[in-house]
Amino acid sequence: MARRIGVRDPRTGRADGTLTCADPEEVGSAVVRSRAAQRGWLALGAPGRAAVLRGLRAALAGRADAMVAALVRDTGRLPVSRLEVDGVLASLDRWCDRAPGLLADPGTLPTSMPGIALRQDPLPYPVTGVISPWNFPLLLAMIDAVPALLAGSAVLLKPSEVTPRFAAVLRECVADVPELHDVLTVIDGDGVTGAAVVEAADLVCFTGSVRTGRAVGAAAAARFIPAFLELGGKDPAIVCADADLDRAAQAVLYGGMVNTGHSCMSIERVYVAEPVFEEFTGLLVERARKVGLAYPEATDGELGPVISAAQVGIIREQLADAVERGASVRCGGEIRELGGGAYLEPTVLTGVDHTMKVMREETFGPVLPVMPFADADEAVALANDSEFGLSAAVFAATTEAALAVGARLEAGGISINDASLTAFVQDGEKNAFKFSGLGGSRMGPASIRRFLRQRSFLIRSPEDRAPWWFA
Repeated sequence: MARRIGVRDPRTGRADGTLTCADPEEVGSAVVRSRAAQRGWLALGAPGRAAVLRGLRAALAGRADAMVAALVRDTGRLPVSRLEVDGVLASLDRWCDRAPGLLADPGTLPTSMPGIALRQDPLPYPVTGVISPWNFPLLLAMIDAVPALLAGSAVLLKPSEVTPRFAAVLRECVADVPELHDVLTVIDGDGVTGAAVVEAADLVCFTGSVRTGRAVGAAAAARFIPAFLELGGKDPAIVCADADLDRAAQAVLYGGMVNTGHSCMSIERVYVAEPVFEEFTGLLVERARKVGLAYPEATDGELGPVISAAQVGIIREQLADAVERGASVRCGGEIRELGGGAYLEPTVLTGVDHTMKVMREETFGPVLPVMPFADADEAVALANDSEFGLSAAVFAATTEAALAVGARLEAGGISINDASLTAFVQDGEKNAFKFSGLGGSRMGPASIRRFLRQRSFLIRSPEDRAPWWFA
């Protein structure tokens, strides 16, 4: 009997739909079809695959309004849903332009051994499993699926059961492109379905929590397949005494509040030089109080509801722990139920320290705890005192001064005199540090190479009569 689970509307808090979860047998059958179709997909060559994905881009552009509407149903927020669709369209343009060159055959090359030539023969993993999260449902589904497809892999995509409505529109887009029918399969399901994807695919990309990521990594390791894991973050921002404080406050607020703080690269810890601590905090609070809630309509303000019901409890627990341990709430601080949805106004905390959960555990909500530091050494030590290392931000009067601090941080993507720039600039290769992830960069040219195994042909010409080493 098919397993069905309820789907919650984050704006009302009510389960207003059901999701039928694919069982392991269905996942296995989908992978068999994908593996068979992948051979023809690979034979198209990189330019041919790029042409097909331009067709997917056209289908998505034609259904942009329907996709935005589905994402609003999934997440309760409107402006970021539009940004998601625009971002995926731009990503398809960028990858379709660049992939043929990145995957071009360099031909036969000389080697360091006289008389021996080399031909590289990269082979894609036949089936890539992508398990995507609820915070950016479309964007984080396609960030791995698109380069995998262009590399020549077939993709089995399992979106989060928290935000599954967009998948129906994506399937309609795929249906418009016959060449994609069996090489891009979107399958509904929960954690059981996701586990089946890991057990059946040849490579897995997972975006989500550290706890689940560890389970995915262990299951992949048992099968000796690659696992690319993009997990949690607790990104620090360091504001030096000579920084432009107004600019820093604006950037930090955006980095902490965009998408209601539901981003692994959200600013979640702010360290400010003692001489400017009160001035910066005042600017931050002043700006935070101007950010409105997207209620009663999604068009009414910037901050949508907390998408996941489970996340509501995590945020509430962290705020209570901080206040109990002596933190002061400078603005916000109370989750309110409005129309059945859970909303939190931008929250700024002071009087915080590293004994508090809000400074150590991922919050994934619109909360900015602000803490003073005495000198650069203390700022770096505080920023690095975390099990996470996804990204960070540094603000100083000069680029050189900010880079000097940034070079000491244990994080993969560091924004200089801005925040969360890795959300917009996809060119640079970066890795997640510590428990923030594992595997190759999902940005820059290395992203597409993650999906390729390298085979080499070492060639001696038939005309070459070089002597053998043994008689």
